[in-house]
Amino acid sequence: MPTDTNADDPVLRLLADSDLEIEGRLVDASNLALRVWVGAGESRTAAVYKPIQGERPLWDFPDGSLAGRELAASLVSDATGWGFVPRTVLRDGPLGVGTVQEWVGPLDGREDPDFVRIDDPSQVPAGNVVVLMVRDDANRPLVVSHSDTPRLRTLALFDALLNNADRKAGALLADGDDFWAIDHGLCFHEEEKLRTVFWGFAGDPIAEADLAALQRFSNALDAECGDELAEVLTPVEIEALDDRLHRLLSTRVMPAVPDDRHPLPWPLW
Repeated sequence: MPTDTNADDPVLRLLADSDLEIEGRLVDASNLALRVWVGAGESRTAAVYKPIQGERPLWDFPDGSLAGRELAASLVSDATGWGFVPRTVLRDGPLGVGTVQEWVGPLDGREDPDFVRIDDPSQVPAGNVVVLMVRDDANRPLVVSHSDTPRLRTLALFDALLNNADRKAGALLADGDDFWAIDHGLCFHEEEKLRTVFWGFAGDPIAEADLAALQRFSNALDAECGDELAEVLTPVEIEALDDRLHRLLSTRVMPAVPDDRHPLPWPLW
């Protein structure tokens, strides 16, 4: 059973080795997700525990594979240096093997950053990128748009690399001026399934700093990170990941919006 137990990171050691005390269920989650406490005393910290046995079967992802994909996303986040995903381990717990991920954000509630909006066309914030136009029940036009920041552009690239099939706006959690990205169970499929609310960057050039991060990951994929990913992803999925990586490095542009399938998650939040 793979776990990331970096001896230099006390939080990772805590997540991997300490007993889990279940506090309650996160009722908005589509699969079983529990808030837990790990450790004791001053080192006690909150985390999210997602046992494999609580995963709902899906028609297009293998049963019992979502927890491993969550860990894989954390490994890629670390290997690129982008640091989007909170510390994550895969371990045994009160309800069996699952991911345990560091709780980020306030303990009394999660604040969603206002990156994605639906507005009257005249009210779209200056600088926002338009994703699509829709109409409400009264046939009035509305615009779905998102912010345009370097960090969001990097996140969109991260999702393209992971082949994230479910990047909703609600999967970003505010942390001061930055944010965390969570819920990566629907990633790494060998077929193209990228579904995201951040299509406003489609076709844009990839920043040089992000290309350098992709190259770092390419090096890591040929070394220890590749071995760790092989414990939770299939050889075909790793080959598809490598193909996406080299396509991004070769084209140096963000993927275009596909015209042969639905490109947005639902709901958007």
